[in-house]
Amino acid sequence: MTNEWAHRAVSLPGPAGNLEGSFWEFRGESAEPALAAVVCHPHPQFGGTMDNKVVYRAAKALHAAGLPVLRFNFRGAGLSQGAYDEGRGEQDDVRAALDWLAARYPGVPLLVAGFSFGAWVALRIGAADARVSALVGLGLPAGMLDISYLSSCMKPKLLVSGDRDQYGPREKLEAFVAGMPARAKNSTELVFIAGADHFFAGHLGELDRTLASWLARHRAELLSAQSE
Repeated sequence: MTNEWAHRAVSLPGPAGNLEGSFWEFRGESAEPALAAVVCHPHPQFGGTMDNKVVYRAAKALHAAGLPVLRFNFRGAGLSQGAYDEGRGEQDDVRAALDWLAARYPGVPLLVAGFSFGAWVALRIGAADARVSALVGLGLPAGMLDISYLSSCMKPKLLVSGDRDQYGPREKLEAFVAGMPARAKNSTELVFIAGADHFFAGHLGELDRTLASWLARHRAELLSAQSE
């Protein structure tokens, strides 16, 4: 039997009302997937939604690697109910998305990914949630927002930015990772895509390959990673 994928719209119960989502569900020979993912979008006040190109491509790369993937719109974005809450309520939205995915796949390790504002929000929640075994931050805006919470996270982490990212300067990200405690630093892979800006314009294929390669190399570690 060959594996099949179904893509469908979903509605998630959120703390400020229903959240609009899009879900790729794995259907195949296995009873359940080995890993499942949530991908979060950039700042909703600047047009960010789950249909953002970076978010969509990251979700597709994870899907192609065999993971069920949930994208969703934060409160107030798209058809999601509620209103923008400066990152506070959006953290609760991430928790609601994880709850939904965990209820669908009980006991399956989860991966949390996000782009820009979505990375800042998602990785904060993923670092503290015992159900999450790995974090992926794309275009993490380290030049604008506090990412110090990652210093105490020992889970496998992939951070990918363009080396021309105006919101996450290369030197700031390099200094941050270099200053992490040894265990956190050893579990963090920092990748810069040459010539790419914050939005990875013209470099989405490289982003796909970076994500797929990291996932393939660390799959066993991701499945066995435990909350610290």
